[in-house]
Amino acid sequence: MGRWLMLLPPILFAALAGLFWAGMHRDDPDRLPSALEGKAAPVLQVSKLGDGPGLSDALLRAPGVKVVNFWASWCAPCRAEHPMLSVIAETVPVYGVNYKDDPAKALGYLDELGNPYAALGADLSGRTGLDWGLYGVPETFVIDAKGQILLRFPGPITERAMDATIRPALARAAGK
Repeated sequence: MGRWLMLLPPILFAALAGLFWAGMHRDDPDRLPSALEGKAAPVLQVSKLGDGPGLSDALLRAPGVKVVNFWASWCAPCRAEHPMLSVIAETVPVYGVNYKDDPAKALGYLDELGNPYAALGADLSGRTGLDWGLYGVPETFVIDAKGQILLRFPGPITERAMDATIRPALARAAGK
């Protein structure tokens, strides 16, 4: 029994080293897993934000490709990705879910930067974010015409991410 105990630390070290090695050699080590990709988008329960079109679950289920973007006025990366949302909005509707934010500050943010969203909703409690598997904001979801999530993109959309990830997902969603 004493010899077995002496072998335990090297065996545990080798197992841990193997796990680290496997993790470093994944296809995309920066990609966070999403249990929702390939499944129907969760129910969208948000309150109205501002005077413009309100976001509803029925709107989310309507035919056509769409993008859902979770954002907040207090989120610096959201500010950085904002111009890219305007680019996406030129081709498909982008629906905005304001996450755990003060509504007045959220509307001020949109007044300052412009509103790329076809419809807006507020997730004041964060419950919808939990249902969608949010890690934080910004997070963007590409949804196909059947209402299935094709892509969950965590973090700000940059030009590089747009070309490498978002545009290809939009093309797949459109059946191109």
